[in-house]
Formats: sequence, structure tokens, C-alpha cells
Amino acid sequence: MQKEFSISNDKVMINFTAKYCDTPEMIFASSGFEKLLSTYLVSVKRKGSNVYQYISSSLDSTDDEEISDSIISLFRLLVTLNAKEVIKLNPPSASLLINNEQFIHFIEDIYNFWRRLERYTLLQNVKLNEGLEKASFIDANTNFSNLILSIYRKISQNVIGSEPSVFRQLPAGGNAGIIVNQIDWNCPDEYSAIKDIPFIEKIVLDLPFITYPKKNTRDGVFKEVYTNPIEDSKINPDHWFCYPAKVGSLLAYVYFHRDFMSHGIAMCNLFEMAKKEEYLGNKPDLVYVFGCKDNEEETRTIFYDDTKNDIMLGYVSHSEAIDYFGYMKKMTLTLHNLIMIKRGNLPVHGAMVNIKLKGGKSANIIIVGDSGAGKSETLEAFRSLGEKYISDMTIVFDDMGVIALDGDRVPKAYGTEIGAFVRLDDLDPGYAFKELDRSIFMNPDKVNARLIIPVATYKDILKGYPVDMFFYANNYEDTRDGRETLGYFQNAEEAIEVFRNGARMAKGTTTEKGLVKSYFANPFGPMQKQKETDLLLQKYFETFYKKGVRVGQIRTCLGIEGMENEGPRAAAIKLFDAINEL
Repeated sequence: MQKEFSISNDKVMINFTAKYCDTPEMIFASSGFEKLLSTYLVSVKRKGSNVYQYISSSLDSTDDEEISDSIISLFRLLVTLNAKEVIKLNPPSASLLINNEQFIHFIEDIYNFWRRLERYTLLQNVKLNEGLEKASFIDANTNFSNLILSIYRKISQNVIGSEPSVFRQLPAGGNAGIIVNQIDWNCPDEYSAIKDIPFIEKIVLDLPFITYPKKNTRDGVFKEVYTNPIEDSKINPDHWFCYPAKVGSLLAYVYFHRDFMSHGIAMCNLFEMAKKEEYLGNKPDLVYVFGCKDNEEETRTIFYDDTKNDIMLGYVSHSEAIDYFGYMKKMTLTLHNLIMIKRGNLPVHGAMVNIKLKGGKSANIIIVGDSGAGKSETLEAFRSLGEKYISDMTIVFDDMGVIALDGDRVPKAYGTEIGAFVRLDDLDPGYAFKELDRSIFMNPDKVNARLIIPVATYKDILKGYPVDMFFYANNYEDTRDGRETLGYFQNAEEAIEVFRNGARMAKGTTTEKGLVKSYFANPFGPMQKQKETDLLLQKYFETFYKKGVRVGQIRTCLGIEGMENEGPRAAAIKLFDAINEL
């Protein structure tokens, strides 16, 4: 990105490398402020708002460029002079300042317009023009935010004529900042379209980070194609970024269009960012291209097994239909799972926790289930009951993991993510507020509102934990009619039938409704490779019984009306009892 400033799809990119503004005069002289003001004027004019009518009638003009020039000139004066002094010095501005209340309303409106945008700052490891080079990037972001806040306060104060009694320290600069670099990873010819896209090297977040994507659910499954979808793609590298991620033991290059910036930035709370020495000159295991503009009529969510280059490739085309973090997360995990299946490991859609109880007993427990089955919610119930029962608890994975057999054929589980992407509705009401300073919120005011929060270290998820208990999360059967909360299967065949069936009551996390089924509760790899996964299921479940792993199902009741909170809590208590019986 070479421009000083760009605004698109309610997202602002501020390029500190091209120009870093550290005075009010530099702000008002910048092309960025001019673009912001022009975009604001177009918005209020289109709505026919009272603010625009006040501005245009006061300045006796409907020419947006003329109005913009007048406002910028007035702001320059109001940063240092009060309204009375400005009127004396520049009588033409008196028309706007005569109505004090209306002008204050205008200032508040444009300031709120700015703060409602998603704002990203950028630093490239190349010196350009008036850009920032050696100053600390974190300090630069803080100082920039303070500058914007100071300008807003000074202008408001000089118009009102007095200081406010209460100062609210709102984040007014970038919501997130990134340092990017050009990286040579010996890109194959088939991937030349993404060769020049810069890699994100560092991220600084102003938390809580709240975004409002266009969609709030995911639809359909990812389909396999047999030709490389990006080989002939036209991609402008100035509009793209790459997040280098460690997905479990795999190296992933996740490329995303700037229109989906919030999803790319949110990856840092979910997947460990790879260090420069880990990807410089190295081929990734998987590549994901998110938000590519093409000529296809339908939105494509596809993957391609590039056996020639030994890369698993994911591709999602540019569309408002995929403006949901679930598409970013789940395709990344699908690509991971497809590679694991090829390597003879079993991908698991579920949650795993290592628990040590106060009585001294411990266990490694996996709860399998598709979206909304209650796996994460049962872990949350564990956490909330921790003071009474638990001495130590480590979350190995919260959504997707993999089971492999070690040298002694002992099944061990590994995680893929350092974070969790969970529904706000299914958390303890106070938990989200306690975690504000670490969290990324998505559409917190809507159904299926989501929270992305770190829950584990990369070292912990790759440690490898022997599996003690392996449960299916049954969210659709009510325990109030006498069914047991927790029960065990007698043999591998009985267990495989339930796990393979993958039944659950849909909870609104996708577009599905009612009682639905998905192969092995995992539409992210195993569903697409059922023949290969069937062989793995037989192999691993037989191993579970040979090695003494307890295999059963746990009724979370999450899909039962009125049991959304009590069900996972009761399930957690039963699991504590089961651990004590080991």
C-alpha cells in the first residue's frame, strides 16, 4: 500500500510510512483528512441530514469541495483560537459559528463518524517521503490517537468557551496497527499472483476491538476443485496482506483483501503468528486466499490439493456473503485437517481440556461436536466451577484438534489454535466483561454475537496429551425425561455409529435449523474425505478401546429450550465425577 490514506467499505488505512502526522496543521493539510471530510459530506448529504442542511445553508453553497475547504480553514483556526476571535479574524466563518449548538452538533457528528469506521495504521519497513521510520510504532499509534483526541477537544472547547468537567479517554486513532514487510518465500510460478503481497510482521491492538461484519453466520460446506483457482487471478498486492500463521504444527500463509481487514487482524487472537525466521524462504503447508475478486457469478468457497507443490490451497471469492470470521477460521482449519488426513491422523471437531481436580485426580478429556453442540460451553462451565472443583485447567483446543498415535500406539491429542471463537450468548454474563482488555468482539448487538479471545499458549497446544476420555456432545436429548447426563459405549462399533452420525440441534451458528447431521460432526475436512476418514475412525476407535480410553456421550442439553445454561453446568459436574472414578 503506497497511498497515505484510503477509505473503503467503512475501513480506513493510514500509512505511517508514506506520511506520519504529529501536529494539527499536518492533519488538516493531509490528503487523508480531506478524503475523510469528503466521505462524511457525501454521507450526510445522501441522507439529507439536518447537519448537512445547516452546513450548506450557513455557507450558502452546495458545492462539496467548496464546503470542505471552508470547514478545513475554520478547523485550522479553531485549534488555537476561540470562536469570538475567529469571527473577528475571519468574518466569512461567522455564518457557521453564529449557531453555537448546531456547530457543536456538527463537530460531534463528524467525530463519531470517524470513530465508527474501522481504523488501521500501517508501517512498512521501507522509508518513504515524510513517513515514520525509527520511532516506536506503539508510541506512534498512541501519540496519533492522542493527537486526534486533542484536536477534537480543543475545537470543541474553543467553540463552547469552557473546558468540560469530565474527560473520556476514548481511542481516537487506529483500532489496530500493523508493521508489514516484503518477504521472499520462493513462491512457485502458479502462485505468482500473490508473490508481492506484504507479510504482517507485528500487530498492535487497541482493545477491546469491536467490529461489525456484514454477516453473522456461515453457510454451506467447502468444496474441492481440481484446478488451481489463483493461477490466473488478477490481484493488486497494494490491497492485500498476508498473516503468517502456525495452525497446529503446520505453517499457513493466510492472504486477505483489505475489505476484510478485521478478519485478518482477528487471526492474531486465534492462531499463533509465525516469526520471520520461520517463514522467510520457506514454503508453507497451506495457503489461503480470502476475498479474491473474480468473474464467477456465484461466491466460491473452495479448496485445491496442489500435489505438485505440496500445498493445500483454500480460496474464497470477494463477496458480502463471506464477510464473517467463520469463513476465515473454518477454511484455515479445513486445509489443516485435509493435510492431517493425508498423514494418517484423525482431525477432531471439538474441545479438549487437561483438568486436575483438588482431590488429586486428573484427566485429558475431549468433547466432540459440531457448531452449537455444547463443547465450548461445557468448558466454560468447567471454568466457572473452577474454584470449587479444579486446582488446574489447561485448554488444549476449543474447536479443532488432531489425534495421532505415538511410537507406542498411544493416542495423543494436539491443538490447532491458541484462541477461542465463541458465542457471547453461551458465556457466563460477566465473563465477557472481565475479558474486555484481551477480546475482539464481532457484532456484539446481534444474534450469534462472537468473542475471540486467547485461551492457551502455542507450547501447550503442541505438547501432546494422552487421551483419557472421548465424549460425543449430545445437545438435542433432554435429561429431564430420565436420560443419563453421561454414559459410555460398550464397543468401537457402537461408538462409531453415534460419532459418525454427527447429530445436533442447530443453534444459529450457521444457516441450518432444527435437528441436523454432519459426518463425524466435522464438515471441515472429514466430510469431504469420508472414505479416508472411515478407515481412520475404525483404526482410532479400536485403539481407544485397546488402550483403555473411556468413550461415551455427554448430554449438554444446549439445544433444549430452558437448558442452555443448566445443561452444560450439569454436564461439567458429571465429568468431575467421572474423573474421580478413574
